[in-house]
Amino acid sequence: MTTRVIIVDDQAMVRAGFAALLAAQSDIDVVGEAPDGAQGVELSRRTHPDVVLMDVRMPEMDGLEAARQLLAPPPGVTHRPRVLMLTTFDVDDYVYEALRAGASGFLLKDAPPADLIAAVRVVAAGDALLAPSVTRRLIADFAKQRPAARSRPAQRLKGLTERETEVLTLVARGQSNGEIARTLVLAEQTVKTHVSRVLTKLDLRDRAQAVVFAYESGLVAPGE
Repeated sequence: MTTRVIIVDDQAMVRAGFAALLAAQSDIDVVGEAPDGAQGVELSRRTHPDVVLMDVRMPEMDGLEAARQLLAPPPGVTHRPRVLMLTTFDVDDYVYEALRAGASGFLLKDAPPADLIAAVRVVAAGDALLAPSVTRRLIADFAKQRPAARSRPAQRLKGLTERETEVLTLVARGQSNGEIARTLVLAEQTVKTHVSRVLTKLDLRDRAQAVVFAYESGLVAPGE
């Protein structure tokens, strides 16, 4: 199955480089490029990509607002792509807000080419790109700065079973399903089921939002 991708970045050279790299992969099809968020949203509505590579800082409309429009579309628009944020900064308030809005993760622009290709595949498969330790540091830093936001998420934790709460805690600490299975002495398929139930009960899209939720609810403390 081919993954359809669009690239939204205000730098033409960046778009061209990423497009050439991704188009060379047999399982990835670059279906369009846009120089700003507004045109990126319009292009996505027209081409229905599986993944949008979205720069954070752009003129006209930045990547955060564009991500919000794509991930919370107006009535009548049913297509919601996966959004992978691109940034030159390893700690960026915009990226944190994009994760809260439903973006599936972020990647530094200077990451090795193999990381970009792998990131597109991971996000297209429905997972979140949380491997870089900087992602967890980013979320922890901003969650620490927003203690007032915790009351409502904390209430939602009451709907989880004890086991589901344990699984969410380990997801927030960056553990993979395999690592969680070993920690809790469970089958990996059982862990996948628990993760799926957690996302459904909390109305979260993927593991990226689950990590944000765990920090903001106070389930996991920054720096833990």
